[in-house]
Amino acid sequence: MAAPYLLDLSHTGHTRARTGIQRVTRSLHTELGPRGIGVTHDPYAGGWRTFEPWENANLAAVAPAAKRGAAWPLAARLRGRARRWLGRPPAPLPPAAGLIVPELFSAAVGAALPALFAAVAGPRVALFHDAIALKFPELSAPQTVARFPPYLAELLRFDGVAAVSEDSRATLVDYWHWLGAKSAPPVVALPLGIEPPPAAATPLPAVAVPTILCVGSIEGRKNHLALLEACAALWTQGRQFSLHLIGLAQPQTGAAALQRLRELQAAGRPLRYDGPVGEADLERAYAACTFTVYPSLVEGFGLPVLESLARGKPCVCSGRGALGESARGGGAVLLDRVAAPDLAAALDRLLAAPAELAALAAAARARRFRTWTDYTRELTAWLDGVKRRA
Repeated sequence: MAAPYLLDLSHTGHTRARTGIQRVTRSLHTELGPRGIGVTHDPYAGGWRTFEPWENANLAAVAPAAKRGAAWPLAARLRGRARRWLGRPPAPLPPAAGLIVPELFSAAVGAALPALFAAVAGPRVALFHDAIALKFPELSAPQTVARFPPYLAELLRFDGVAAVSEDSRATLVDYWHWLGAKSAPPVVALPLGIEPPPAAATPLPAVAVPTILCVGSIEGRKNHLALLEACAALWTQGRQFSLHLIGLAQPQTGAAALQRLRELQAAGRPLRYDGPVGEADLERAYAACTFTVYPSLVEGFGLPVLESLARGKPCVCSGRGALGESARGGGAVLLDRVAAPDLAAALDRLLAAPAELAALAAAARARRFRTWTDYTRELTAWLDGVKRRA
């Protein structure tokens, strides 16, 4: 077997959250199989090490998490501190063909990267997801906004960067140009894959009351507040449909949407919010819905849009930026703006036009979607050709 790659999972290995970056990281780890060796910066032992069984269990967990933050069990913290006190650093990392850092890494991990780079003989590459915190700070958590400028500067240390979309690639390159960065690493756009649906896409269900599904964490940039106002306007006009929301809530930037959600539920509107769910429940929600809506203002890629289309479910979403890249090709209603009136008009249009809805569903079912196998194959082929810099 060819030499493995080291895969930095310092955050994903310590959380069971399954938001966008964690899903990308877990999927990449699964696809690499034995060729992907999970490593983490252990702040308690004071160094880099390969994964322990409890961290592999976190990666394999299917139950949804109520929080997205990372957590270390007390036993792991004590074990690391004991090693440090006894002067027993972690064992050297195994030889590797290269390093892949798929996460938005923390300041502590960024500070420890030189030691990890020195342990790898081959090229060191990072995935770049987006710069939303820099472009829309008012829609992002303050700690994320503060972290982004140093994070984008730390990416300059890598031998190459794989952006998840052309839009993300252009954003990073433009930022480095504005920064006046010298000798920046090459940046390529490698669109992400998706997990194929467990069964072939089926025709839209015949139901008396349509269900509109929205999958995505509830936070400022996801624009749930506009979606809720759009649905409230349609319900007031007498439109018959239910709205089903799935996703982890961000209490800081999602507070207004959560408050409006509770108000609409208290008023008796047909609105269901499940929070984060497991894969089986998510598949059932896709199967039961009539179509989906993804009201996000901006994304680095937009996995839920393609996951909806791959299941034969039309999606209403923005046609701008990375979302437009992902959704083009059939099956989606692409909007220039995703303000409440625009969303309401698009939802109303599909609710009132079963023939158009059926045509969109047929177009979605006719598409071929990149899988995680496709993505991993392309990523590793590119990585193997990246030249290591000094």
